[in-house]
Amino acid sequence: MPRKKAANQEALLTCSIRTRVTATVWNRLKKVMVKSDCQSMGELARKILSKEEIKCFYIDASLNTAMEELALIRKELKAIGHNINQLTKRYHSTPDESIKAFYTLKVAELYKVVDGKVDELLVIVSKLALKWLQR
Repeated sequence: MPRKKAANQEALLTCSIRTRVTATVWNRLKKVMVKSDCQSMGELARKILSKEEIKCFYIDASLNTAMEELALIRKELKAIGHNINQLTKRYHSTPDESIKAFYTLKVAELYKVVDGKVDELLVIVSKLALKWLQR
């Protein structure tokens, strides 16, 4: 089964350019390609030749610990929310008032834990804000 033809035939890459570069230039382009949104050396070369914008992505290693803490807090909050949903479901399905009071106290305890986790989040976010929102 043949491949479908492209809708816009004029936008296809039909003309080829071949060139050779030194190993140092190749390595420099390779470094740019790894950090950029380009998937191949040809795509990078096309963007450079057509003066298109090349988006580069950088990773700040100092954020690793903060991101791990945030991910851990997110996981804990998700588990607490799941527990609160289960207790709420049991609360609404139980006709006995003493059991409802028990579930109410359990949910109150979980909300206190959530309050502590939110305080931790605020501390981490304020540290990140000091670092990234400098003027």
